[in-house]
Amino acid sequence: MQLTEMGQIVLATFSILAFENNNNPFRSRQQWVNYCMNYAKLHQTANENIKKRAKQLEKNAIKSMDALHIACAEEMNGDYFLSCDDRLLKRYKGHLLEVKNPVEFIFLLTGKNDESENAQ
Repeated sequence: MQLTEMGQIVLATFSILAFENNNNPFRSRQQWVNYCMNYAKLHQTANENIKKRAKQLEKNAIKSMDALHIACAEEMNGDYFLSCDDRLLKRYKGHLLEVKNPVEFIFLLTGKNDESENAQ
């Protein structure tokens, strides 16, 4: 978030994220996501192309909500999609964007390529 606040990266959000977050029973998590979404410079609303692509992604055993998120990111021509869901990270086989966990993404930005380099 610090990189977003400083304008070094551009954060995007999707209508499906707002829908999902509004149904989050954990108030503190809901507030955190709302805080992050306020920094988004780009917004994508689900459309028929996104729904169609999400259905294709589901064939790779990607959960429907995750498939919609990724399809939105692809539609926006995003460079990266960040997720902490290891299952999703392993199953996405698209070529339109890179799916990373946040730690990998930070290592990528800082030129580090191995967590063990930072463990010392």
